[in-house]
Amino acid sequence: MENLLEQLLIYGAVVLFLLGVVFIYIRKLRRESKIVEEKIQRAKEDGLHEPVSLHPVVDVNSCIQSGACIRACPEHDILGIRNGKATVINASQCVGHGACFHACPTQAISLFIGTEKRGVDLPHVNQTFETNVKGMFIAGEMGGMGLIRNAVEQGRQAVQNLAKGIKKESDAQYDLIVIGAGPAGISATLEAKRLKLKTITLEQDTLGGTVYNFPRAKIVMTSPMDLPLYGKVKLYETSKPELLDLWNEVLSKNEIKINEKQKVNKIYKTEQGFCVECNNGELYTSQRVLLAIGRRGTPRKLNVPGEDLPKVAYRLLEPELISGNKILVVGGGDSAIESALLLAAGNEVTLSYRKETFSRLKPKNRKKLDAAIESKLLDVILNSNVSAIEEECVRLKIADQQEELVIENNLLYIFAGGELPAEFLRNAGIEITTKFGEAILKHA
Repeated sequence: MENLLEQLLIYGAVVLFLLGVVFIYIRKLRRESKIVEEKIQRAKEDGLHEPVSLHPVVDVNSCIQSGACIRACPEHDILGIRNGKATVINASQCVGHGACFHACPTQAISLFIGTEKRGVDLPHVNQTFETNVKGMFIAGEMGGMGLIRNAVEQGRQAVQNLAKGIKKESDAQYDLIVIGAGPAGISATLEAKRLKLKTITLEQDTLGGTVYNFPRAKIVMTSPMDLPLYGKVKLYETSKPELLDLWNEVLSKNEIKINEKQKVNKIYKTEQGFCVECNNGELYTSQRVLLAIGRRGTPRKLNVPGEDLPKVAYRLLEPELISGNKILVVGGGDSAIESALLLAAGNEVTLSYRKETFSRLKPKNRKKLDAAIESKLLDVILNSNVSAIEEECVRLKIADQQEELVIENNLLYIFAGGELPAEFLRNAGIEITTKFGEAILKHA
């Protein structure tokens, strides 16, 4: 009888202990879920919850709450655990690196482009990065993925795919013409060299493409990448100069020259493959063409009077050399905020944004912006649109106000995003479709 009572006490203690563990675990889950719910609510209020481009979609039926996707993501508060399942918090902050997709042990994550409400225009590209025009390929930002590491990987893979169809005997001048010397274009050029393809790379601006147009101090890469003919690049918190120096070093060691200041005006089919026509009159023929020109090659303009004045610019290269000016920065994205903050040191800076609140900002930029506003380092005018640009001033139209606001000004930076070179692509025969929530990466 005593043994039975002792056993019952032991079993009872074990059961109570297990119930206690379960209670603590459930309470912890509820507390974490509440925190994630609050973050989602804040994201909705700040306009960060809805995605603007590539973003993860979680299959809750397959998710086992491993947390691998959250640990793999180099960004902050993109994903969280709510009610025992992974969920998206700040979808608009996703940069499409795909780490969550590869990290999930149950293949519960897919990467989608666009949503039912917000469409994204993309050229038609298959899994080998070939467009509907046979022999013409696309890699990098224009294909939907803008992160440097992804662009580098796409450039490498695209060349590996297109190399399979290269003929040893051809009347074309080149095996491959790479258009664009940004991350995807540089990677493609290096991979083509490794595969011994006769290649020429054309860049309308300067080595680096979009990266070259970033401010000098901007951090452009936060995760390692695998660069052809170099290997693993283990740089973290990499600045623009560091990345450009690396690319120049690799290209120089492999005796590769980038043909800069050669803008491609037209691409058309020939018997040999393609003919590429440049703005300087040069013509090149090639068996294959890889487009790595990005989406921001053409800055979006405001189309207002005076926009052609010399004081107007669409990129900020050397902010440390600019001082003593009255500057207006137009835009509400990360590029506009970062540029305004850099210019605020030594200049009188005003930031104009057409909406009521800033949305889709990186958390670090939002904190810096709030601090700059509080310390009066930066003047911000919301609900405003530039109506006219004059030699010594800029006119702003403020919502719900009849009279325009006139601001004394001698420098104007416009960061209104970039436009997909749709006409150029269509003239080359490439189909462009609007994606409303279509899976780009999905497990079989």
